[in-house]
Amino acid sequence: MSNYKSPKVKRITGILYPVDNENLLRWSIEELSKLWGTPEIISEAVPFDKTNYYDAISPNLTRIFLCFPGLVDADGLADWKHQAIEIEARSRENIRAVNIDPGYIDGARLILASTKDHAHRIYLRDGIYAEVTLRYRFKKWQSFDYTFPDFKSGVYDKFLSQVRNLWLEEIKE
Repeated sequence: MSNYKSPKVKRITGILYPVDNENLLRWSIEELSKLWGTPEIISEAVPFDKTNYYDAISPNLTRIFLCFPGLVDADGLADWKHQAIEIEARSRENIRAVNIDPGYIDGARLILASTKDHAHRIYLRDGIYAEVTLRYRFKKWQSFDYTFPDFKSGVYDKFLSQVRNLWLEEIKE
């Protein structure tokens, strides 16, 4: 028998939503709050304009991040992604109206979940992969060659650092 314990992390999620649809954003936050609690930090809304990958949702998107209360087990990441997929599916009948990307932060990294395989992603289970999107090193967030352009730009670093600082405080307790 192993003494393994899943690492404790801060759960976050990014929400991509159409610029002109604050009601959809509020609905998404309410749905996520039912699952994971009321967010303790909500980032500033940032225009999502570094790629047109999600044009099927809308050509004009905004991204916001949420950080949820407490420390949780990192091994729940695949479940969180499946929960996010269910919310996305309910956001509109034919095509999703939002994109929800759950992940977590600890002292060293930002991990995001994905349904898409790629060389830099590790398969978890049930069709879900994990990606180290950014690492925290030398007192700053650092990207990799595969890191999405919006994450590379540093526009989310303030929020990510706030969450990392919460993790540092909570992990001591």
